[in-house]
Amino acid sequence: MDQSPFRYVHRVTYTDCTVGNHIYYSRYLDLLEAARGEFFRHLGTTFLQWQEQGIIFPVVECHLRYKAPARYDDVLTIELWLTTAERIRLDFASRILNQSGTLILEAETRHVCTGLDEKPKRLPEELAKLLQPWVRA
Repeated sequence: MDQSPFRYVHRVTYTDCTVGNHIYYSRYLDLLEAARGEFFRHLGTTFLQWQEQGIIFPVVECHLRYKAPARYDDVLTIELWLTTAERIRLDFASRILNQSGTLILEAETRHVCTGLDEKPKRLPEELAKLLQPWVRA
């Protein structure tokens, strides 16, 4: 892939953290969702706009590997790219780094394209074209 990963920046808030001052483990899923939302916005159409056209992208599988803690006030960069964008599948790979470049998390999420009735639907052709430059193995 010639293209760099898409990057989204998040400053860790107090509400993200546990009493032990590290991000609560499930909050990483929220950060990954925010990054995917910004990625779609970057492509030109928000998740809500796709939903208004009768298309949604539910997560059907996710894998997270926690490498180091992120703490209150850290500035995190969420990098994401696609590993698959074909037929009904969208597979994202992501990693989160802190301001020092320390790897915090590695993740993969698998999504399917469906209608609002949750029945599988082919990726719209215009979306598939926009996604192709972001796909890498």
